[in-house]
Amino acid sequence: MASESRDFGRIRGVAVGQAESDDVTTGVTVVTFDGPVPTVVDVRGGASGTYDTASLSLDATFGGRWALFLTGGSLFGLDAARGIRTQILERGGGVRPFGNPNLLVPVSGAVLFDLPRRRSQIPDYAELGYRAARRARRGPVAIGPVGAGAGATVGKYLGRDRAMPGGLGVAVGPAGTRGTIGVIVAVNSVGAIRDPSNGAWVAGARGRNGGIVPPGSEDSTTGRARGTTIGIVVTDLAIERGGLARIAAEVHSGLATAISPYQCALDGDTLFVSTTEKIRRAGAEAWPGELADDLGRRGAELAARAVLAAVRPAPNRPRAARSGRRRRAR
Repeated sequence: MASESRDFGRIRGVAVGQAESDDVTTGVTVVTFDGPVPTVVDVRGGASGTYDTASLSLDATFGGRWALFLTGGSLFGLDAARGIRTQILERGGGVRPFGNPNLLVPVSGAVLFDLPRRRSQIPDYAELGYRAARRARRGPVAIGPVGAGAGATVGKYLGRDRAMPGGLGVAVGPAGTRGTIGVIVAVNSVGAIRDPSNGAWVAGARGRNGGIVPPGSEDSTTGRARGTTIGIVVTDLAIERGGLARIAAEVHSGLATAISPYQCALDGDTLFVSTTEKIRRAGAEAWPGELADDLGRRGAELAARAVLAAVRPAPNRPRAARSGRRRRAR
């Protein structure tokens, strides 16, 4: 699909920023919006780590978010929300709830498990979140071992020692006649990665000869392995939150075509889906749910391609910036 790219700037009302720890073993990826946008979450793994997701249920009163984030660090990584919120407040964002003079910035996110195997100092994820939000820009997004994908690995079903590098993947493409949809995934899966177009394994557990061992072909430790694929799907086509939930379900199906096994008991597989509502569809739907079906199908295709991009990024991908003053998050 020649029309695909990594340019999230094609989606109206979206910016993306990333930051990594000093040793580039963990990091944060954040998607920011011009204001609070309708968002849903779909958690499929049995061991998720998330921030403020209960209020994204379809029966919740408020479901808008100023930003969504993906982060390493397991539960430590949830501190990224504080830094992201601080940066958005500094640039003038936030809402005053119920006439209260204090500003609130609703954000949500999910974590993957990339903690070091030896006891060591945990990075300040509030600072990483602040830096990622401050760097948020419209345009192409760096992929591979950057942001939330900095410490990711895939194919842990034969043990972490035999896993291969994971990473962050991005795919953006047209949706409908005027809209755009994009997918960002941080791939830290227990499972191996397969190209759905030809069935070839492209990353997974290393065999004794250095090749990829497909899941199930050797004694497996899948039941004890921990891994996660977390992602964010954004479109600029206006669609109700029920439709966003349908898109999330279809995108999970797309991820399952590229990751095997997927959605295991010790995975944290989680997807957020948002619309910036910048484009209104002309005309009525031919059938109820037509737009959600179209966006879900396109999102599922893009999600599989984003997974492949995460584990085999192009050599000319942009490098992640690592400069910038340290700020205190509140």
